[in-house]
Amino acid sequence: MIIYIIISIVSGVLFGVMDGLINVNPIAQSLYKVYKPIAKASINALAGITIDLIYGFVMAGIFLLLYPSLPGDVGLVKGISFGVSIWFFRVVMYVASQWVMFNVPVSALLYTLVTGLGEMLVLGILYGLTLRPPI
Repeated sequence: MIIYIIISIVSGVLFGVMDGLINVNPIAQSLYKVYKPIAKASINALAGITIDLIYGFVMAGIFLLLYPSLPGDVGLVKGISFGVSIWFFRVVMYVASQWVMFNVPVSALLYTLVTGLGEMLVLGILYGLTLRPPI
């Protein structure tokens, strides 16, 4: 249980750091300028940190629940398959919705797809290398 708590916190912090790096860099700022008219002027940092930590616990818990059914015999492979699965449900479906509902440049959508894949793979690999369900 202690490993689950530690990895959940680490993954929540990683979520926040990666989201920051992905969304605040000059490339992202240029690509995401389409959202500027509806973006908030400031970000509630405490809410963001809290949400990312909750994501960390939820994602680690889901990984442990799905562990026996994930493809592969070793944790690393299971982590990668989990990362790709979460990428599909979290990022691909979000991008598809954005593409259908809004006039967002394809370059921004592709950036979101690629960076989201990287983010989910990092988290999936972390879980795969560190978490195992209790016996």
